[in-house]
Amino acid sequence: MDDVMKDRIEQLVDFIMKWCLWQFHSRSWDRERQNEGILTKTMQLLCDEPVDLSTPSDRCYWVDAVYLANGFKKTYPWLGTMEKKDIKLLMQGLKDRIDYLTINGSLNQELTNPLY
Repeated sequence: MDDVMKDRIEQLVDFIMKWCLWQFHSRSWDRERQNEGILTKTMQLLCDEPVDLSTPSDRCYWVDAVYLANGFKKTYPWLGTMEKKDIKLLMQGLKDRIDYLTINGSLNQELTNPLY
């Protein structure tokens, strides 16, 4: 991954950390499921792909994804210059980074407490 891609991922991380609350679920499995659902749907919206809305969870993630995709496009005009394959790589890198920050690298011990 080149420095431009890493910088862009960090810009998107910064946006999420400043403007979104969904990454703060109290259990790791909630965070994993939510990160996957929201960021996949955001990628689909940014790439003009169909988005599955068949379940209540899908519709909930879609609402957050619409907000995120609109915010990303408004705040980061460079997204409009990227090819769809590069947007997919960017969004996968973003998901990996968000997973690390909110789950795998988190020091919050409540995330893995089986009694919580």
